[in-house]
Amino acid sequence: MKTFRRLSIAQQTAQHLRDGIRQGRWKGRLPGVVRLSQELGVSTHTLRASLRLIEKEGLVELSPDKRSRHVAAKTPRDKDTFRIGLLLNEPLADENAKVQQLIQEVRHRLEKSGLNVFFSTETLKSLHHDRARVARYVLSEEANAWIVFGGSKPVIEWFAEQPFPALAIFGRSNEVPIASVAPDMATAARAATKHLLQLGHRRIVNLCRKPRRLPQPGQPEQAFLDELKAAGVAAGDFNLPDWTETPQGLHDLLSSLFRVTPPTALIINEVPLYMAVQQFLAQKQLRVPEDISLIADNADPTFTWFLPSVTHISWPPEPIVRRTLRWATSAQRGRADRSQIRYPAEFIVGGTTAQAR
Repeated sequence: MKTFRRLSIAQQTAQHLRDGIRQGRWKGRLPGVVRLSQELGVSTHTLRASLRLIEKEGLVELSPDKRSRHVAAKTPRDKDTFRIGLLLNEPLADENAKVQQLIQEVRHRLEKSGLNVFFSTETLKSLHHDRARVARYVLSEEANAWIVFGGSKPVIEWFAEQPFPALAIFGRSNEVPIASVAPDMATAARAATKHLLQLGHRRIVNLCRKPRRLPQPGQPEQAFLDELKAAGVAAGDFNLPDWTETPQGLHDLLSSLFRVTPPTALIINEVPLYMAVQQFLAQKQLRVPEDISLIADNADPTFTWFLPSVTHISWPPEPIVRRTLRWATSAQRGRADRSQIRYPAEFIVGGTTAQAR
């Protein structure tokens, strides 16, 4: 399997700036640091470090008053490059490390193939996954095609209706006629649920975000509910609860769940939520896995430092990168491509699950 390049975010951003300048994305005066950092999905600290790197190479020059930067006049530029927008679910800095690496690798490989790739200044989170807001924003940008990460079903349906090519990575693309790629999380979710049921758990809660619950459960969440029902568990709102997606809302949900008849196992959708749940359990002096079992439905590099090891679902990123490159080639050549690719995800048993008490 191909391994990703071990470059810092600043080095990857510098490479993106180099490619963009040579392709003609930026000409003359560069946008300010704040605006450019938002466009690229990185912090201002990272962007300044990247700019210093390419300044040393002579690609950009400081103005005499040192208040702005300009593309060097001698920089070669490519014309008429195919322009692809990346619409992220949330700011890149807020994604877990594995997804950050995936997004940066997708961008790098697309640019290496000669395409002009840019991060949108908005995210699905800032647009509240609202179909109308997404439509207004996307149509205001100059792009030949779009890649949308982690889109809700209404958002992906809107992209599927547009005349320009679009690719959905992750998100609710099932049953929508749009090109897509994602790991098969439903099969892995079934394996995770069966594992907990075999350990004697019946009060199992799946903690996930709104786009995965509504307007109806996503495939992994429905697979979870189906396995509970198959085992004779009366699945309902307790197992897939609604909650206000704020730190206080999460704390209120957990307080409610553990007030009377607490769950014996939690399946947790995102790494930040997993960390927050651990903090809550520590405050309540609940031990993992002695008092409660935990499963993370995504891997993260930080898990290598955890003891006991985290029971989790993992997937390789390279199939997503390869599928994206094939789609981009078709889009650039004007060929229709609405193939939906699902590849295996793996359920990995660690030390955070045990027999139900």
